[in-house]
Amino acid sequence: MSSVDVGILGLVILFVLLLLRMPVGLAMGLVGFAGYAYLTSLKGAYGVLKTVPFSNVASYDLSVLPLFLFMGSLAYVSGLSESLYRAAYRWIGGVRGGLAMATVLGCAGFSALCGSTLATASAMGRIALPEMKKYGYHPGLATGTIAASGSLGILIPPSSIFIIYGMLTEQSITKLFMAGVFPGILLSFLFMLQIYARVSMNPKLGPPGPKTSWAEKADAIKDAGALLALVVILLLGLYLGWFTPTEAAGIGAFGVLVFGLIKRGVTRQNLLEALVDATLSTAMIFVIIIGAMIFSNFLAVSRLPSELAAFVGGLPASRYVIFLGIIIVYVILGCIMDSLAMVLLTVPIFYPLVTALGFDPIWFGVVVVLVAEMGVITPPVGMNVYVVRGIAQDVPMGTIFSGAMPFFVMMIVCVILITVFPQIALFLPGLMGTQ
Repeated sequence: MSSVDVGILGLVILFVLLLLRMPVGLAMGLVGFAGYAYLTSLKGAYGVLKTVPFSNVASYDLSVLPLFLFMGSLAYVSGLSESLYRAAYRWIGGVRGGLAMATVLGCAGFSALCGSTLATASAMGRIALPEMKKYGYHPGLATGTIAASGSLGILIPPSSIFIIYGMLTEQSITKLFMAGVFPGILLSFLFMLQIYARVSMNPKLGPPGPKTSWAEKADAIKDAGALLALVVILLLGLYLGWFTPTEAAGIGAFGVLVFGLIKRGVTRQNLLEALVDATLSTAMIFVIIIGAMIFSNFLAVSRLPSELAAFVGGLPASRYVIFLGIIIVYVILGCIMDSLAMVLLTVPIFYPLVTALGFDPIWFGVVVVLVAEMGVITPPVGMNVYVVRGIAQDVPMGTIFSGAMPFFVMMIVCVILITVFPQIALFLPGLMGTQ
């Protein structure tokens, strides 16, 4: 059996283990270790097992993850995230479908503090869902909006998926963050446009919320001003090179802590809760990263990615036809795998292929995040749908999935737009030069 055949067999075994519900990190680590041992030696496999966990988890660049996760957790438990939704709620909540559109804006704002799709969906769901229920929103529109808008957490910087992608491909995390800004704004606009179109055709889906005065609107902006200013400072600082992503994460976490203390939203109990939540999330991600890096070493010695890139690169088909095939694979995988695991598994395979076809690696990172977003709202895995189901226990799963499908269509539209107009993603990184 050739090394490429062993690589293919390893992928098949991995998918079988995942279907048997083995934890993702453990499954990738086990298959990677066994495959590496078969292709090289048991001693070599033990060497990988000895060096890979520490060399990856001890990375300075990876320390950005726990800091951003802590920042998001602290913003939620201290109640600061509510100010973002309240500002959007008071400005556009009074129009038809306004509460759902305010949820999209609230999720976009919280995503700039969090970087986690599950945390965004959970935080905004607990705030927005009671309001939409109160004013008679259709359960599918209400829950689908929260599930889909929560996915903005991995597109709008800071994004945990961008950090992982940058680590796997050795691309600038700062440039990846900047590349996500305009696509994140575009996708938020597409979500809101789709909501407006649906409620225009069927006003009963999303009745208007309460009207608010200009004084109330101004108070809401003032209340959220500190967090909005922090987001601007972080993005501007990254863009201008004032600080690295890790330093930005530290500044952001400290800033949220200070604002929380000033507003008296931070207590000893919820500070501990935020620390525990960030620690558990970090540990889960690190275990998956360790398993994925062991598996990546196995794929490297199997030569499967390079052989696949050479084979596909020699096909007479257009590179966009091949790219479409890659997107279809991602959509299918998104139905059965967690988004983080999917990215860790596929990027080592597809990245050499995509770069061989002449696509920009930063641009492809944005595409990867967008298709990973699709996975969090597609059945049967759809992690955001399960999060929202835990909040809206009276709404059937089928209703939430069907309510999220129009947003899924908008994600596809967004992928098409940044494929036709790649500068949507590349404009800001292009201005940064070699930074």
